Amino acid sequence: MTFAVVTLHDRDSSSTAQILPGFGFNCYRLVIDDGGEPVEVLWADPALEEGKARPSGSGIPVLFPFPGRLPGDTVEFGGQSYTLTNRDALGNGIHGFVLDRAWEVIDQQADCITARFDSTSDATLRQHWPGDFRITMTYVLRNRELSAEVTLENPGSTPLPWGFGVHPYFRVPLGGSGEADPCVVHVPVREHWLLKDMLPTGERQSLAADYPLAQGMEFSQTHFDDVFSGVAIQNQRCLATVTDPANQRRLELEFDPAFPVCVVYNPPHRQAVCVEPYTCVPGLPVPADAASVGHGLQVMQPGERQTLRFAIRLRQA
Repeated sequence: MTFAVVTLHDRDSSSTAQILPGFGFNCYRLVIDDGGEPVEVLWADPALEEGKARPSGSGIPVLFPFPGRLPGDTVEFGGQSYTLTNRDALGNGIHGFVLDRAWEVIDQQADCITARFDSTSDATLRQHWPGDFRITMTYVLRNRELSAEVTLENPGSTPLPWGFGVHPYFRVPLGGSGEADPCVVHVPVREHWLLKDMLPTGERQSLAADYPLAQGMEFSQTHFDDVFSGVAIQNQRCLATVTDPANQRRLELEFDPAFPVCVVYNPPHRQAVCVEPYTCVPGLPVPADAASVGHGLQVMQPGERQTLRFAIRLRQA
């Protein structure tokens, strides 16, 4: 099956973005015009357009109503049990339900697109998650920047446990004929969560001020599949970067303080690095009732909504 591709065109430059509404609303290609040179920002498996690639392995997968893993294959909430569908190799639930399903496009223009996924459109989902959910997302490509606004809603009559994240695959190097290894990855984090079998133990460690990732770490030294929290906030924003010293390009990922957690991941092919803003620490147990607790999933009451934003741009360092 080949999915329809929507291409956004920046009115201010020759930058383009390509999105698959039929496969998780994944923005899998972003080409930013840097002084007349097109720079491929995202890494994607060529088979993604045909739905033959792993949906969490390319572009910008959207993770909702939970990002990352949850322990086991069932969720207990409000006295009911729900069976998770997507699972990892260890049998844990992973990455929610929207990254491989078709979204409905509700508005489309030359440089922007809005799509929505409503869980009530899939009757089977009520067996797999406590509460109905709706996610509406808008991508805008303007002035060499891709920005996203995400609105999460509880349209049902019962509390909704939820968490949200995105999983972008940023290419290294940043164009040109340079090498990946000297590129510098910077994520301003202060805490590291200890994992066992890819799930948090509940123990977290404070990081020293000179922790390499928080100062800027060469890509050659990054070997991560790790959960970090305590993301630094400046001017009401969080900023992670990848800098290519060969051409002085800097990729910026800017996101709301509503994302206090970042997962950093090196895919085995080493052609990209993932910096993933999350609203929660993945892998913590789901709250047992309607109370929001700790660093894990939050609980949204009927009729409530949450709006989140992030943006990707390319600049000269």
